[in-house]
Amino acid sequence: MTRAGILVTGNEVLSGAIADRNGPWLSERLRGHGVELAHTMVVADRPADLRAALEFLAREGIDLVITSGGLGPTADDLTAEVVGQFAGRELRLDAALEQRILAILLRNRAGWRSYSEEALRAGNRKQAIVPAGATILEPVGTAPGLIVQSEGPLVVVLPGPPSELRPMWATAAGTEPLSGLLARAGALEQRMLRLFGVPESEIALSLEAIERDGTALDRLEITTCLRRGEIEIATVFAPAARGDYDALVAGIRARHDDRLFSEDGASIDDQVAELLTGRTIAVAESCTGGLMAGRLTDRAGSSAYVLGGVVAYSNAAKTGFADVRPELIERYGAVSAEVAAALADGATARFGAQLGIGITGVAGPGGGSVDKPVGMVCLSVARLGGARIDRTVQLPGDRGTVRERTTTVTMHLLRRLLLTPEP
Repeated sequence: MTRAGILVTGNEVLSGAIADRNGPWLSERLRGHGVELAHTMVVADRPADLRAALEFLAREGIDLVITSGGLGPTADDLTAEVVGQFAGRELRLDAALEQRILAILLRNRAGWRSYSEEALRAGNRKQAIVPAGATILEPVGTAPGLIVQSEGPLVVVLPGPPSELRPMWATAAGTEPLSGLLARAGALEQRMLRLFGVPESEIALSLEAIERDGTALDRLEITTCLRRGEIEIATVFAPAARGDYDALVAGIRARHDDRLFSEDGASIDDQVAELLTGRTIAVAESCTGGLMAGRLTDRAGSSAYVLGGVVAYSNAAKTGFADVRPELIERYGAVSAEVAAALADGATARFGAQLGIGITGVAGPGGGSVDKPVGMVCLSVARLGGARIDRTVQLPGDRGTVRERTTTVTMHLLRRLLLTPEP
């Protein structure tokens, strides 16, 4: 198995001022080439820290190290220098590279009218100082990349801006010696199972039982994650372990068939978008403040089937814009299954849709009562003049979590309704 490490450099990333977008992106690319990512590290713009990280990865037996950042013209951009020292290679000025970088700078000079050619040369000369014998990756911006062979791992040095790193990675992957290393790596497959309405602890017990039944789970890299109220089981494996993965899926299906809604990785949003093809829907929601309609319309092209939405917090808005009868609110309260059903029906009538969604609840942080505590949400999904599903749920968490989980529960209720045969 070919193993890799990613080193993201930059004080701004380490402090959290800028989120790392390169590590996750490179991880996906490596997996596509059959390379197992062992470490992603963020290090400061300090030579000692970067050198220590490189030496750690070398001790770990890593085959490939990819760095991002630290290739600019300023004094704190020291990645090329440190990598050269790590690889035991003398740093040399590449005069031809210096001229190519200068040509790029002069083309961009219109925006830097106050800077002379001499200033540009002085500020970027260091970008052309590279380890002897390194393979140079031509700049996408002004910073060249490098492929440097050491006694340990192969080191690929890439710029920090994603707009430069991504096309340069494509070039690097087709350039020796990296292309040869990737060709020898083999292949990895990644699959995703998605479940809803089952605790993560139950999945852990199921995995133990599947392994006891004889499935070699040690040949699979399995990660479970709770996201948006759903359980994701992500699995990475070599082609030779495909039979073990099939056994894993069969075991999960046997134990959680009623909770397993996706075996091909398709999200609930993807599934609902497909099921809504040729149908129209409208939303009337209270405690989710428009998030439900927004989630539906986030799908590409979905605005064609979402005819409209009403966000109605006040009782007057519920009666005036979603056609909820005042006596219904007076009798059952604004947070009730009856009002949720009326909101769904009001949405279909108001917008002339075939399906309606009604949501009302107490998202928090205040406003709850003993009978209707924070996190209580009443939901209704309904076909115009046909079947409907009504649910009252108690969801944990703060306001944001309750609202997000409400939309997830609603999407699953909608999926169930859409899968129910129409008379």
